[in-house]
Amino acid sequence: MPIIVNLDVMMAKRKISSTELAGKLDLTMANLSILKNNKGKAIRFSTLENICKELNCQPGDILEYKTDE
Repeated sequence: MPIIVNLDVMMAKRKISSTELAGKLDLTMANLSILKNNKGKAIRFSTLENICKELNCQPGDILEYKTDE
């Protein structure tokens, strides 16, 4: 998939655990894990907005486009 989710990278930079972030976002650990492990097929803008608020980052810090070559 050409869209890469770098949520784990941003979480490491901000030194926040999955449990802590899931609690702050009111997401289940399972749903956060799907996002972190690049298994998701979609993300709501509201969820992306909340992630960016909590991690103090931009959507481009979380999402990356890479071409399939």
